Formats: sequence, C-alpha cells, structure tokens
Amino acid sequence: QGFIAGVNASLKIQGKPSFVLDRSQGYIGVLIDDLVTKGTKEPYRMFTSRVEYRLILREDNADLRLTEAGYKLGIVKKKDYDLLVRKRQRISKGLERIKKIKIYPNVKINNRLKSWKSAPINNVVRLADLLKRPQLNFDMLKEWDNQNSHLHDEEIKQVEIEVKYKGFIERQKREIENFKRIEYIKIPESFKFDGIPGLSTEIIQKLSLTRPANLGQASRISGVTPVAISVLMVYLKRWKQRRHYTKN
Repeated sequence: QGFIAGVNASLKIQGKPSFVLDRSQGYIGVLIDDLVTKGTKEPYRMFTSRVEYRLILREDNADLRLTEAGYKLGIVKKKDYDLLVRKRQRISKGLERIKKIKIYPNVKINNRLKSWKSAPINNVVRLADLLKRPQLNFDMLKEWDNQNSHLHDEEIKQVEIEVKYKGFIERQKREIENFKRIEYIKIPESFKFDGIPGLSTEIIQKLSLTRPANLGQASRISGVTPVAISVLMVYLKRWKQRRHYTKN
C-alpha cells in the first residue's frame, strides 16, 4: 500500500493520472479494492481465496504481468524491460513451434511413451497435444524438438503452464474481459447518488460513503445488488448526456 501511495503521490505532483492496479492485475489491486469497497474491522489478511483470478495472478508470471507497468512509471530500467520483451518473444515462439511440430506414430515413439507411463498414439499428433498429458513435461519431449534448447528454465515453465492449463486460462481471461467491461465505466466525483429512483436508501448511503471510482467497484460493495448496478448504469449514462448537452 505504501508503494502504491508513494507512486501516486509522485504522479499527482507531476500532474499525471493515478496509477491503479485492478483485481485482474495483482494481489495488491485486490487488497486495495477490498479495503475501499468492503472495509474491515479487523486486520486484513491477503489469502489466495480472496482473488477471483488467481490462475492468472501467479508468482511465476509476476514479471510478465507487471514489468511493463513499472517501465512506464519510470521505475524499471530500459535494459530490464528489454530483457522482458525478449523473454516474452521466446515464450511466444516456443508455444508456436510446439503447436506446429507433428509426431508420427511408430514403434520407437510408442515405446518411449510407454516408458513414461503415457498412452501410445495411433494417429499423427502435435507436440503441444502430448505436452497436455499429465505424465509428460517439456524436458521429456525435447528430444523430439531439439531446437527449443534456447529456452531458459523459467520460460519452459511458462510454455508448460500455457499448454497444460490452456482451457482454464482462456476461460479466466474471458472472465477478466467481462469484469473490465463495467470496470471501465467511470463514476465522476461530482456524480450524486441521492434521488436515483430504484436505489434503496441503504444502497445510496453506501455508495455515497464509499464513492466507488467505477461500476466495478460499486458492484463489489456489500449489499449493492446487480439490479442496483443496472439502474446506476442507466442514470450514469443519462447524467453524462445531460453534462454533454449543457457544455454545448
């Protein structure tokens, strides 16, 4: 929290927009969002169970997720950022390569798979399909693709994770896209919640007290229902239209 506060204090002095990590970008984003929208009467403890997108927010990919943001803020050196860019490129090329390599069934291949306690193949398969099997890992299959030897251990780990958990990761990415749709709908500081038909007095009080920055935050306030968010979305749109006409 101190780091985020320090960064934003510096940005404010420079007249730049605030730096915000949302719930899909880092654990600190979840922590701050929870404290703002839910509050707490006890010490807040960050558990993985609090994080909806923990399959994406892994320790092993922290550099891939956050280095670019640090570089834009000026707290990551260009040489370190360049290393990240090259790492991303190698991972991407490694993934594309194993998706293209075809493995043809024969006695030698199937004996090798049997020695690894994995089922034999009867048809042509791609190397990526074999990597999906729980009994197999990248190092085992490397003998059928020795051109991937340029990958470092942590890059190999990323390739394995992306292949083995592809379905789960893609589903979580779709969930993040849905999350961001309302997260991008900002609530201006001058917007008044009082007098909006369809919102209970309790919800109006909670929204006025918390002052959520966007509809996503508003939806996570305890007691604020999906119906209330729909009503708020409609009135927020009308409010912005009136402001636009007034200015013109």
